[in-house]
Amino acid sequence: MSYVIPKLPLSIDLETKPVLKKLAKAHQALAELKGVAGIIPNQSILINTLSLQEAKDSSAIENIITTHDELYKSDVSAKQFSSYAAKEVYSYATALRNGYEKVKKNGLLTNTSILEIQQTLEENSAGFRKLPGTVLKNDRTGEVVYSPPQDHGQIRSLMNNLEQFINDDNLCNWDPLTKMAVIHHQFESIHPFYDGNGRTGRIINILYLVKHGLLDTPVLYLSRFINQSKGEYYRLLQGVRDDGEWEQWLLYILDGIEQTSHQTTRLILGIRDLMQSYKHKIREELPKIYSHDLLNNLFRHPYTKIDFVLEELRVTRITATKYLDALVNLGILSKHKKGKENYYISEALFDLLLNAGAKSSIEQ
Repeated sequence: MSYVIPKLPLSIDLETKPVLKKLAKAHQALAELKGVAGIIPNQSILINTLSLQEAKDSSAIENIITTHDELYKSDVSAKQFSSYAAKEVYSYATALRNGYEKVKKNGLLTNTSILEIQQTLEENSAGFRKLPGTVLKNDRTGEVVYSPPQDHGQIRSLMNNLEQFINDDNLCNWDPLTKMAVIHHQFESIHPFYDGNGRTGRIINILYLVKHGLLDTPVLYLSRFINQSKGEYYRLLQGVRDDGEWEQWLLYILDGIEQTSHQTTRLILGIRDLMQSYKHKIREELPKIYSHDLLNNLFRHPYTKIDFVLEELRVTRITATKYLDALVNLGILSKHKKGKENYYISEALFDLLLNAGAKSSIEQ
């Protein structure tokens, strides 16, 4: 039996007792994350560093696997990437940041923005699907699992309905997190693009939370949760289509919000503590080169290089080199050569990002 995508809002009561209970926990964890994110004085540090991490995990769901090493050896400003996968990850981070700026400016998440996000991800302007033939298959068996709408007019109509549902809070009185879970399912079911639907959908999740003021910056770390439970994610997506299993889908997404909020809270506290540690160490042992701008530079990029310091601190190449080499001697950075250029990694920050959320994060 094929799934007929309904128009939103749905006419069924989704907020059952188990869902309401889980909503309270998810909101509590999200509120804690929002508060903790505000303790980092320069928010661009979180936006740059965590959007790259989110991008890596989101792309891994689509089997665009890249290592941290490939990411840090890429030079996004010069559009030089160490691998195709690294390029894809940087495209995701760029799409997320551009979408965030639009939502903050306009307070809306429109189809125009969604089209721009997908265009940045895929570097083409194909737009919503016009040709039939798109089906979703089981990677292992090749069996067709789901056939999304094939007609361009139907896709446009469903996306217009979704746009209205995203932006008009008077359409129904569901909790915003309930709405986010429904929006994600609806978008993935419409599957409006030839490519990039999964990554676009995960960016929409984050931007919707920002739109509703549940986050000030796009730092919720949801892709790692989905990536670690990929089989469950796809099973529950299809469970709604086959059997109307909305409650299980909602509980899964809310659990993801709760867990990843705790993980990201821990990560941000770790970044804060590391910043404080670096600040005291540089101030005490290298007082002549210490500045807020230098400290911010070390955390805005998981790795840095002479050009970044030169541009952001407005110093000469000789001075930038002297600063970075002094930080290497202090043990804060490690120096690596790639081609003719040196790049400098903060190993402690690297480890924080690598291991973020590796342990179970729900406090017992």
